Amino acid sequence: QVQLVESGGGLVQAGGSLRLSCAASGRTLSNNDIGWFRQAPGKEREFVSGISSRWSGARTRYADSVKGRFTISRDNTRNTAYLQMNSLQSEATAVYYCASRWGGASSYDYWGQGTQVTVSS
Repeated sequence: QVQLVESGGGLVQAGGSLRLSCAASGRTLSNNDIGWFRQAPGKEREFVSGISSRWSGARTRYADSVKGRFTISRDNTRNTAYLQMNSLQSEATAVYYCASRWGGASSYDYWGQGTQVTVSS
């Protein structure tokens, strides 16, 4: 059984930083594309960042709104993905989800339960 468990969310002041973690069991994350998504109240879920499988070169992608401030990474020894978020602003307030899919698949098939990030201004 595959499980993704996010952690690291919380309350932070504007301009602060948080690091989210996505710990996996039942699946080797290095063989997967990993995505971070977020959903703010009243809004649709949106893509934040992704990293491709090691077979695809572990390429990273970012939404324009977070480029230069967020960094996605993956620790293969811990089977965990991370999202380092710096210079947080109030618009980053949302529930953040990680998801995984086999490299090259069209959709993410496993999702975590989400972790709340709240940025106070």
